[in-house]
Amino acid sequence: MMERCFDSTDEKFADYGARGIQVCNRWRDFVNFYADIGERPRGLTIERIDNNGHYEPGNCRWATPKEQANNTRRNRWITFNGETLTLTGWSQRLGIAIGTLHARLSRYGIEDAFRRSK
Repeated sequence: MMERCFDSTDEKFADYGARGIQVCNRWRDFVNFYADIGERPRGLTIERIDNNGHYEPGNCRWATPKEQANNTRRNRWITFNGETLTLTGWSQRLGIAIGTLHARLSRYGIEDAFRRSK
């Protein structure tokens, strides 16, 4: 977290520090970070809930690799019936293969794409 935000030689700096993503002042002291977020559960890593936001209380949680993959800038977010999920999330929810759903969205409106038979 610290290296990707502050070390310009870090391989991930372009996606974090260079974009203006910062670690809040409080969390620059590990004792405070630990007090706020707790011990890392096995198999989880730190995730920013709003991936355009900073590393700070209220915007971070421990997440699985699958949760993190579903929360990136590359994802396509779709709102339907007041619910917003990624294309992958909708694919899983609707039981439609992601490629099929993507093709339907390119061809039809959201409502038609989601309501067509599987």
